[in-house]
Amino acid sequence: MRTFSFACCALCLAFTARAAQKPLEIFFVDVEGGQATLFVTPAGQSLLIDTGWPGNAYRDADRIVKAAKLAKIKKIDDVLITHYHDDHVGGVPQLVSKIPVGTFIDHGPNREDSKRSVRLYEDYQKAIAGANHLTPKPGDHLPVKGMEAVVVSADGNLIDQPLPGAGQPNNACADVEQKATDPTENARSLGTVITFGKLRIIDLGDLTWDKELELVCPNNKIGHADIFVVSHHGLDQSNSPALVHGIQPRVAIMDNAANKGGSPSAWDIVKSSPGLEDLWQLHFADAGGKEHNARDPFIANVTEADTGFYLRLTANSDGSFEVYNARNKFSKQYGAR
Repeated sequence: MRTFSFACCALCLAFTARAAQKPLEIFFVDVEGGQATLFVTPAGQSLLIDTGWPGNAYRDADRIVKAAKLAKIKKIDDVLITHYHDDHVGGVPQLVSKIPVGTFIDHGPNREDSKRSVRLYEDYQKAIAGANHLTPKPGDHLPVKGMEAVVVSADGNLIDQPLPGAGQPNNACADVEQKATDPTENARSLGTVITFGKLRIIDLGDLTWDKELELVCPNNKIGHADIFVVSHHGLDQSNSPALVHGIQPRVAIMDNAANKGGSPSAWDIVKSSPGLEDLWQLHFADAGGKEHNARDPFIANVTEADTGFYLRLTANSDGSFEVYNARNKFSKQYGAR
């Protein structure tokens, strides 16, 4: 009996060690200038940030489901909607008809009075009727097993206190241009800082320039990032140097389309961020030309054709990670720091 107990303990320890070595997988799904980012933790729990566009014959839902199959999951545990615009919430009705969803997370009621936003919110409410629903506030932690996700912005509100290890004066705030307050849903984006072991990922949705400055100036309340999901698809209404240079990402990933996002001025800000090793893009941005686009190996889709290639990031708890381009099978490894 004692020998059996020792053997069982050894097997349990071996299993635990193998589980601890499993990576975090992140799929940056191409939804043609929207967002759909799928996280799958070593515990097998999934978080999808945004769902892409409505219409298009289930294109975006099908691409999300394909990513889920690649990650070997049959349901999405949590869907987080950053805000109520077409390219972020529009895909919910089609998604729920294709794959089960456990819980929906959002910033609360729609605050924009445009007819389109009102209709999108109504469609969203119908699609999630009867489902589990969370409305977190800044500072709340999301119940995602296998990684830590803390809300830093929601419904126009921001965290009051710095995250652990953050709060230092931000020299990148000096002489940064001020921009007008954004009255749309963009400024109410539900933004998160995700931690997996030593790895930190910042995704603020479409949070706009004015809110970015409140979040990182004069002190940076969110700290540094290994991975920065470039805000607002790389548009210049967001991505202030105070934010981007303040968080000092190692790698930036841009959810742009051929004809949406990737503004040359925003691209320059991201590309010049201190310590940036690489900028990856879901599409070649036509507005930027060769001078304002990443090199070919780092771009998932290089023509206007609806090719739908994704980027996949595989992360280890020691802070090392790899980014893989489904178009050309190119990958690059980034060591632990």
